[in-house]
Amino acid sequence: MEIIGIIEANNSLGEGPVWSVEEQALYWVDIDNDLFQRWDLNTKEITNWKLPATIGSFAFRKSGGFVLALRSGLAFFSPETGYTQLISNPISNPSRIRFNDGKCDRYGRFWVGTMDEEFNDPLGSLYCLDINSECRIMKEGIGISNGLGWSPDNSQFYYTDSSRRSIWAYDYNINTGGITNERIFVETANNDIPDGLTIDSDGYVWSAKWDGWKIVRYSPQGNIDKRFSLPVQRPTSCTFGGPKLEWLFVTTAKIDLSVSSLEEQPNAGNIFIIKTDCKGLPEPKFAG
Repeated sequence: MEIIGIIEANNSLGEGPVWSVEEQALYWVDIDNDLFQRWDLNTKEITNWKLPATIGSFAFRKSGGFVLALRSGLAFFSPETGYTQLISNPISNPSRIRFNDGKCDRYGRFWVGTMDEEFNDPLGSLYCLDINSECRIMKEGIGISNGLGWSPDNSQFYYTDSSRRSIWAYDYNINTGGITNERIFVETANNDIPDGLTIDSDGYVWSAKWDGWKIVRYSPQGNIDKRFSLPVQRPTSCTFGGPKLEWLFVTTAKIDLSVSSLEEQPNAGNIFIIKTDCKGLPEPKFAG
């Protein structure tokens, strides 16, 4: 594995990267600046959309455009027109609670969690937005809802609570969207906070380690298979992309880093492109 490129995003809190196979482009968000962003592999240009509220995550829609998880609620978004249509708002206290990481399962549902921005109480929840736009609560009592994903055969669901330094595994029913048999998949030390994650075609889980300076690949049994060090303290999430889905794109943050820390890591807030010996899977799209 080696770093083969850097996208100069200069994000405060870069998060939630998703690769478009059709466009050969990377999409992601800068949560702190309400930005939805796109990087084109061919032109190397970055396009920005300033949104009307803080964005935590998003997914492509099969019908076109995106579903966004905004502070103001879940919404459909058309980048061509800039039109945002609110479809659901399950958050009762948006001044303190906001949406964070989210992804679609292969049935086409959008799963997204919330977090307490004061970092004090487990006020977050995990939601599932069905294809009929009905929003269900799947889990409560979450501190910082984060990385999530499904095994290639759809039998396992993985879900992160960064405040507990834990990634859970569940048995997954792709037909109903049901999660059962909760168990600890991985627990980490204080300076290895699990953040966003992605799952490769072999079913291995890649987890970004906030304040850990690295990405870790776990086997389906929860054992460490690979560690890849980064020259930045706060990697936030990762996804596979590139022409053959063999590149790992890693978003990072520079929020709350001291001046001296930023001098030591000038690429904090940028996106790293890492060549791997693994292959990812295309991210599913929302079917609603």
